[in-house]
Amino acid sequence: MYKKQSKQLTFFDFDTPLGLELDPKNRYVLKADTMPWDEIEQKYADLFSESKNGNVALHSRLMVGALLLKAEREISDEEVVKQIQETPCLQYFCGLPAFTNEVPFHPATLTKFRKRLPADFICKINDMYLSRNRKNDDADSNPPADSSSVEITNKGDLTLDSTCAPQDIRSPTDLSLLNQARENLEKMIDKLHKLSYGKKPWTNRKVARK
Repeated sequence: MYKKQSKQLTFFDFDTPLGLELDPKNRYVLKADTMPWDEIEQKYADLFSESKNGNVALHSRLMVGALLLKAEREISDEEVVKQIQETPCLQYFCGLPAFTNEVPFHPATLTKFRKRLPADFICKINDMYLSRNRKNDDADSNPPADSSSVEITNKGDLTLDSTCAPQDIRSPTDLSLLNQARENLEKMIDKLHKLSYGKKPWTNRKVARK
């Protein structure tokens, strides 16, 4: 069972202890404000049945936020839980209403959460995030009304050098590499062997090449 959040947490809603303040320029504070949490919650809520029986699931921002932190930092379930517990900015990113020293959830919960998600769930979240921020970027980059008077000048030339990536490199499994090594070894035998040593070690070179 899942109950939707009536309101998404904002920077001003997060309750911090006396003497502790969130940095409004912190990257996770800024990222939290650009995430489409409402759309994510709707997708998340659709994963649950409409039955009112059973335990209430943890809210979407906490679980999805933890999953994003785990993927971004490439850490274990246990470590992401510890980092959320220790860091106020991460607690705000994950939607906790106030700073707390308590463990937000058991690491095993994240494992169960991943099993519930469809394979393309994170991809959909990523698409929603990019779509929302692309719209914001487009709005910020709209030209002024008198943009026709702005002269666009050439900023320079771009020179590309394609020779820095040679394409004639043989594959490590190319048999010609093995044959080349054999020929080099035979040259070493010819060069190092002296008649005073007696008969040269026998090598059937034609058969070896074949």
